[in-house]
Amino acid sequence: MVENLDIKINRTQGVGMATTGHTWDPARYLTYADERGRPFVDLLARVGAATPRTVVDLGCGPGNLTRLLIDRWPDAEVAGLDSSAAMVERARAEVPGLDVAVADLREWTPPEPVDVLVSNAVLQWLPEHLDLLPSLVDRVAPGGWLAFQVPGNFGEPSHTIRAELAARPPYAAHTAGVDVPSSHDPAVYLAALSALGCEVDAWETTYLHVLTGEDPVFTWVSGTGARPTLEALPDDLRAEFEAEYAARLRAAYPPGVDGSVVLPFRRVFVVAHRREVAA
Repeated sequence: MVENLDIKINRTQGVGMATTGHTWDPARYLTYADERGRPFVDLLARVGAATPRTVVDLGCGPGNLTRLLIDRWPDAEVAGLDSSAAMVERARAEVPGLDVAVADLREWTPPEPVDVLVSNAVLQWLPEHLDLLPSLVDRVAPGGWLAFQVPGNFGEPSHTIRAELAARPPYAAHTAGVDVPSSHDPAVYLAALSALGCEVDAWETTYLHVLTGEDPVFTWVSGTGARPTLEALPDDLRAEFEAEYAARLRAAYPPGVDGSVVLPFRRVFVVAHRREVAA
């Protein structure tokens, strides 16, 4: 896309999507790019926008999925923002000419409401994200679309083992207060957005990701949900924590006869269509 977009992001913000003390590693995150991308494709399939003028990806990450927005709507002005400078740099390399910047979705306001606002696996990092829905809807033009997807698997061993270990000494002194993702059930989002006057489609899907390689579940979580905890630990404790965490994950997710590991992953999807203003 061209660099000079009408929906140009305010580049002076420079604060995190969810102000955090941890960083993101694009290469680590992209280890399972196909599996992480499937929910985005499923979400996008339910967005009914035909010819939007403006499309914004809130939390565009390394840009590999933002490219799908350009493919879906080639005549639209597509932009992205993310909290991570490393991710934004990768997105610029992934999609040359993409208007992308480091910004905070809680403070970002477009010059005018956009036609499609997409957020993929981002809102779970904002504990108050349910309270942000009214402002997100306000940033969508009448007749436009708000679509987001969040993980809903926080009761699974991949998360509960991390939380249990992190609460033990000597780790607890370093991990107290680190960012921990959370989300709500589809019915909660449906009720909240319906009350804002939107037509809402909300659902959930549990994917069965078949992973291979050494300690694949640890590799998966260390690139996303467990990353803030791991980064909070000093080097010596981190190595000890990782070894125990990986061992317990191997027990919780044993390999099958072919050596692969199945990771069940529940995700929650919401597509809200903002009604046109009555004449």
